[in-house]
Amino acid sequence: MKTDNHEVIFVIVNSGFAEEAMDVAREQGVRGGTILNARGVAREKEATFFGITVHAEKEILMMVVEKEIRDNVLNALYTRMGMGQKAQGIAFCLPVSDVAGLVKLPEEENI
Repeated sequence: MKTDNHEVIFVIVNSGFAEEAMDVAREQGVRGGTILNARGVAREKEATFFGITVHAEKEILMMVVEKEIRDNVLNALYTRMGMGQKAQGIAFCLPVSDVAGLVKLPEEENI
């Protein structure tokens, strides 16, 4: 289905923080997301410790959200999961032109 009403938010956090990021997003009205395991990369000089290469383990949370809640979700994630926090998260969004598989919950159908 064609839509210009949705965007996908990507949140990249340190390993172990994606569930907490999802909780923050749910508080803003997001219904669910997908968590992927990832590995961060850094400049060689910064990524070695006593001669051992360190690869920071990361998690990526992807959520398709309605545009009207996007800014609230991003602000909440920035405040509670941002670079100044233990999660050291970054978040960004991209437009979604087509959506399949999203269903309205019964309480949303009367809106």
